[in-house]
Amino acid sequence: MDIAFQEAEAAAARGEVPVGAVVVDPATGAILGRAGNRTEELADPTAHAEILALRQACAARGSPRLPGCDLYVTLEPCALCAAALSFARLRRVYFGAYDPKGGAVDHGPRFYRQPTCHHAPEVYGGIGETRAGALLRDFFKSRR
Repeated sequence: MDIAFQEAEAAAARGEVPVGAVVVDPATGAILGRAGNRTEELADPTAHAEILALRQACAARGSPRLPGCDLYVTLEPCALCAAALSFARLRRVYFGAYDPKGGAVDHGPRFYRQPTCHHAPEVYGGIGETRAGALLRDFFKSRR
């Protein structure tokens, strides 16, 4: 999770919403992908930290699926990211701050609880929640 926070802080320094993500293969401890948000920089609404980290990890594995791998992210995934994490067949998702407005795991559509969801990773929320929340609050406070 510390690496996800490093990515989130780097995103904030670039003027992006401070969210960072890391894909790890727990069998080897290898980091397969890591990223922070780049939606503004890339002018791409899908350039969320989770999506970018998944792309790197899939490229590293040479596969669109990452069974047995885990994702660490500083904010509860949105619907876009929750779906992508499901399609990647991740084993577990660990996230920091809960997102009552835009989250889709424990809030909103609760994507993994839907009957149309083919794969639901194990989810653990609130990991570093205080730090993640403070990072987001400070970022948006500085923008006002």
